[in-house]
Formats: sequence, C-alpha cells, structure tokens
Amino acid sequence: MPGLIGRKIGMTAIFNDAGKNIPCTVIEVEPNVVTQLRTEEKDGYAAVQLGYGDRKDSSTTQAMAGHFKKAGVTPRQKLVEFSGFENELNLGDQVKVDDIFAEGEFVSVIGTTKGRGFQGVVRRHGFAGVGQATHGQHNRMRAPGSIGAASTPARVYKGMRMAGQMGNVRATIENLRIVKVLSEEGLLLVQGAVPGHKGATVIIRKPEA
Repeated sequence: MPGLIGRKIGMTAIFNDAGKNIPCTVIEVEPNVVTQLRTEEKDGYAAVQLGYGDRKDSSTTQAMAGHFKKAGVTPRQKLVEFSGFENELNLGDQVKVDDIFAEGEFVSVIGTTKGRGFQGVVRRHGFAGVGQATHGQHNRMRAPGSIGAASTPARVYKGMRMAGQMGNVRATIENLRIVKVLSEEGLLLVQGAVPGHKGATVIIRKPEA
C-alpha cells in the first residue's frame, strides 16, 4: 500500500458546494525522501523506505548516520516502509503529497491516540457505577462492582474490563475521504478526525486495490 508520512496540524471546517459544513483534519505532508529500497532478491520483499522530518546530527546514532549518508540525505526523524509504488524511485528522491493522493480518494490514517493516564471504569469503559448513593452505599458511585466468582476460578479472566492505562495506543482510522490537496503548501485535508495530538506524526496509506 503506497502512502506518506505527515504531521497532524489540527482541525478545521470547509463548506462544500451545497453549503454543508464538513469537519476536516489538516495534515502537513512535507516531501518524503527515499532512504532505502527493499528488493525481492536481497530482502525477500519489495518496499520503499521513506523518511520524514529533520533530525539533529547530535541526536543521530552512528549506525543511522551511515544509513542516511548511503542514501545521500540528511538525518530524518521518522522512517516507514511502503509498498505498491507505481513509479520507479531511487535513493534520495522526494515524494510529494500530490504525487500519491488526489481529492475524493479514501485513505487510512495511522497514529498514536492521546494518552489519558490511569482511568477508572466509568471513563475508560463507560460503566454506570453500582447505583445511587442510598443506604449502605458509601463512595461507590464510580466503583466497578463485582468482577466475577470467588474460589472458582480463583483468578481474574484475561480481558476483564477494569481500571488502567487509557489511550497511548496505535490506532488506524479507515475510509477517510480526502477533501482537498494543497500541493504548494504541502497540506492534506481529510474528512473526520485522526488519532493523536496536534503535532503528532501520522501515516497516511492508500487502501489495497
């Protein structure tokens, strides 16, 4: 699946020809550079490794510095492999947003959701609590309640919905329509929301044919 690496800028809204307000996420897609070419003969599969974002030389390990030097590019912050590129690419080539995407197409956006820290069952899973604050109920409004039997099975089943870490997981939102491609500004407007905070790195992929 061909695609590009971008950065979530935020959300906006545009109006279509019928005057309907369409909420959109703005993704900045600077030109991605080819940092490595995978081949069937050498690697067992065909893919193109793209780099996005600048990285300081002082923050780059010697191994990665040699990797970027071999490709003839400056150090990059994020590296992702894509497959299915129709055009023949070489090391150091730049891939721009209008080379891959067009208005009206549907894409999948991959990112890391916002971290919400340690949350209880009411916020994390939508529990209603154990009942009203009546006789015998003290500080139980947001409690999870019973989680199962006692001596049998004498353990907590895997996947039990309980309090814990919420967010900060990799998520994919599929079938987002591209509303507008601003090639000169390097911006991509997709209808709907995408995972991550403002400034987060995201991966935009075309669906499989």
